[in-house]
Amino acid sequence: MTAFGKGLGPTETNIPGLVVWDLPVHGDNRGWFKENWQREKMVAAGLADFGPVQNNISFNDAVGTTRGIHAEPWDKFVSVATGRIFGAWVDLRRGPSFGQVFTTEIDPSKAIFVPRGVGNAYQTLEPDTAYVYLVNDHWSPSASYTFLNLADETAGIPWPIPLDEVEISPKDLAHPRLSEVEPMAPRTTLVVGAGGQLGTALRALLGEDDVEYVTRTELDVTDPALPGARRWRDYGAIINAGAYTAVDAAETEDGRAAAWAANATAVGTLATIARENDLTLVHVSSDYVFDGSSERPYREDDALSPLGVYGQSKAAGDIAAQTAPRHYVVRTSWVIGEGKNFVRTMASLAERGVDPGVVADQVGRLTFTDELARGIRHLLDTRAPYGVYNLTGAGEPSSWADVAARVFRLTGHDPARVSRVTTEEYFANAQTPVAPRPRRSVLDLAKIEATGFSPRDADASLTEYIARAAQEDGR
Repeated sequence: MTAFGKGLGPTETNIPGLVVWDLPVHGDNRGWFKENWQREKMVAAGLADFGPVQNNISFNDAVGTTRGIHAEPWDKFVSVATGRIFGAWVDLRRGPSFGQVFTTEIDPSKAIFVPRGVGNAYQTLEPDTAYVYLVNDHWSPSASYTFLNLADETAGIPWPIPLDEVEISPKDLAHPRLSEVEPMAPRTTLVVGAGGQLGTALRALLGEDDVEYVTRTELDVTDPALPGARRWRDYGAIINAGAYTAVDAAETEDGRAAAWAANATAVGTLATIARENDLTLVHVSSDYVFDGSSERPYREDDALSPLGVYGQSKAAGDIAAQTAPRHYVVRTSWVIGEGKNFVRTMASLAERGVDPGVVADQVGRLTFTDELARGIRHLLDTRAPYGVYNLTGAGEPSSWADVAARVFRLTGHDPARVSRVTTEEYFANAQTPVAPRPRRSVLDLAKIEATGFSPRDADASLTEYIARAAQEDGR
């Protein structure tokens, strides 16, 4: 036998994500050989590294054996070891391509990558056909499956051998028609720490469709049993919006343990879950991973140099999150969201006639949670290259005292009422441990801007925030 088949390469189809692959087959007088799945070569050629965990073979004695149409919540890589099939695929996923059909013949020189939710069926064209498929999840009775009737008129599959002349399982002919099929939903995005300021902003932006929000009490990410808590393959992404943020309390014995549990150990667990279940992990980090001594804005690849326990635990979390192959570590600073925060505190002091002393030797940029949420959605939606990204408000850096004076002015009060003090003066009479603060928290935004995201000017966001708060208070 001589070699047959083309060189390794993909061919796109009319169904998004469904790709036909040519497989080189090498033969001689003894038979033939092919690499049915070769991760390094196929990933280099453009196939997603879909992480197969199981290899299945369906052997069919007779010509005309027909099976399907089944859509499972996992990806498949389909080929034949012997024989030949007529394959049919129907998109059963929710979306504009629902109902699209693709058909082709497959022999040992062909394979096809079938994404999650695309219905799969075949009819054997030769006796003793061995149908082989790799999958990236194990079968589970709790998984969600979608089926379509083999004889559905709407799909109109041109079976080479009429269905009334072949052997078919009664189950495959009892499945619903296309008009009755409940489309398979995309994988769910899980937002953990949904009760916090960022979680609230994410809910407002992402909505409820295909997103699950859990608070710390509903899902304890510090629980060692977390990996077995749910069927993680049903999720596409985890957004870790929760953290231990009591910077000063982290310097105490109890706070230190709590900070490391939430900010480091739990992130490591989430990264393991993401790695083992092919999920994208979004982890929100902090400017506190740096010591604030740099005269230029911090870049994503600058060496970590945290000062206090909180910063150390966040730095450890950054490292842990990056063990997930698909990760976005989003570093931010000076976060302002709904509820109690620095801006609202300053507005309240201005209204009550209190003249505050505010730190003037810590410099950074405000980041509003709606802007942070928008950046996270951008990274996920555009499938930006995985890695670490800085994300704060844009514009000129300012000190906390500058921000306070701006709040006073925007609320109709004299900004001169704000006194400028040093960090040491501010904490001079503290009765509890005080964490060291980075003096310069300015983060370089060039990397996320290169993905097409334009952070809003922090001062413009502050003006809008004050105006919105005034309207809400007026009601």
